[in-house]
Amino acid sequence: MKKQLHIFYSGSVQGVGMRYTIRDVASTLKVCGWVKNLRDGRVEVLAEAEEDILNDFFKQVKDRFPRYIKGIALEWLPASGEFRDFQVVF
Repeated sequence: MKKQLHIFYSGSVQGVGMRYTIRDVASTLKVCGWVKNLRDGRVEVLAEAEEDILNDFFKQVKDRFPRYIKGIALEWLPASGEFRDFQVVF
């Protein structure tokens, strides 16, 4: 079943290529949605795909930035179907 995963990463997560790595992981796994930097230093992600794919996406991102991610807040939401691809939002 398709779902959305809304994630906030905190720590030293800006300026380390995280948004573009997240975009690449999402593209590889066919995850739709977006990623953006927040003014408070966090990175926000809204991803939509099948639940098992989102679990893999989450694990891959977390495993690529263990030194930089100090906190994660996430929320599972129903899929909206509004996304067709994955973008870095400015």
